[in-house]
Amino acid sequence: MTQSTNLGPEDSKIITLARSARARNGVPEGAAVRDETGRTYVAGTVALDSLRLSALQAAVAMAVASGAKSLEAAAVVSEADAASDADRAAVRDLGGPGTPVLLAGPDGLLKASVTAG
Repeated sequence: MTQSTNLGPEDSKIITLARSARARNGVPEGAAVRDETGRTYVAGTVALDSLRLSALQAAVAMAVASGAKSLEAAAVVSEADAASDADRAAVRDLGGPGTPVLLAGPDGLLKASVTAG
């Protein structure tokens, strides 16, 4: 369960989904995004010889492939201290610069909340 009182239930949900994807798949990162209709898309890091995507890039790609027109929010669970520029750019491309990007640690604690900018 996400352990932050600063988040609403929908944002807590996407952190929980991202955390679950990371743990279930044994990957460095898990991510989830919520589209303009409230649907969620979840992914883990993709590390193939021919294809490399961060978890957040993969979640955005899943949303696009499923017909999402925009994003309301994005979350990534990682050991990193900040969301990468490439991750924020992927969220910005679909959701716009004001889309919140939540970064949580593997324990579910929120480390940072920034915009896709």
